[in-house]
Amino acid sequence: MKLNGGIIGGNNRPTTTTASGIWKWDEYGLNKLYGSFPTFVSNRTVIVTFKTSGEWVCPTGVTSVEYLVVAGGGGGGQSGGGGGAGGFRTGTGLSVTANTVYTVTVGGGGNGGTGAGSKGNNGSNSTFSTITSNGGGWGGGYNSGTGGNGGSGGGGGGSNTPNANAGTGNTPSTSPSQGNNGGAGVLFAGGNRTSGGGGGAGASGGAGSGSIGGSGGTGTASSISGSSITYAGGGGGSAESGTAGTGGAGGGGNGLTDNSNPAPSGTVNTGGGGGGAGNNGNGGAGGSGIVIIKMEQ
Repeated sequence: MKLNGGIIGGNNRPTTTTASGIWKWDEYGLNKLYGSFPTFVSNRTVIVTFKTSGEWVCPTGVTSVEYLVVAGGGGGGQSGGGGGAGGFRTGTGLSVTANTVYTVTVGGGGNGGTGAGSKGNNGSNSTFSTITSNGGGWGGGYNSGTGGNGGSGGGGGGSNTPNANAGTGNTPSTSPSQGNNGGAGVLFAGGNRTSGGGGGAGASGGAGSGSIGGSGGTGTASSISGSSITYAGGGGGSAESGTAGTGGAGGGGNGLTDNSNPAPSGTVNTGGGGGGAGNNGNGGAGGSGIVIIKMEQ
């Protein structure tokens, strides 16, 4: 949270006119209580970031905010598809009411598939006020090939049948779209299974092709925090031989080839999908989401 040029955290010593440096929450509260915290002036930008669930009290005088709400990414499948990214929703001018307590929910990432040929699990929703972003769809496994629907769809598993359908993104539908479809998995010549990548906020996941797993769909960048950060990339699909798919930019975990290692998880607080595992490993978990609120005071 940025206030008067400073950031809450660390051992800052303010004056009545400046607040540079790093603030802890308890320092912020004590300095407000004893009058040593600088007075807010109009047109001051305040950014509040939630990496876990909590509450936000709308300050007096604030009537609208800018927001970013990213849900948890889906988990990758076992010998399976990459998890779909969590839904990505952002906008400006969201009406809020002063002195109202708003519940903020930050969705967790879905677990990866752990049994032979098992699918992953969907990520959880993130919410703020009237905005809900839906968790990413699971990556399919070879015994449960179809990817899950969600904010972005999960990749189809390296199926025992010729093709495994990908999960559908932007489910339920929002405008603008909160995500994209996953990529399909395939059974290519020789019986080797190749999985699809999970969808991302910026692009659909790639389909498995030949001996190459599908790449996760790329995410979408946001500068609401003051820096450009890419969120909600899809997880990469696995390949039993050949080359596994890479995770999409924005926290998507890479897929793996046929080995016993667990696939990489999606990056925490990006909503990235988990990578699809090889034939003997566990799928990667999806990355948790994030909620950011920006206002002028």
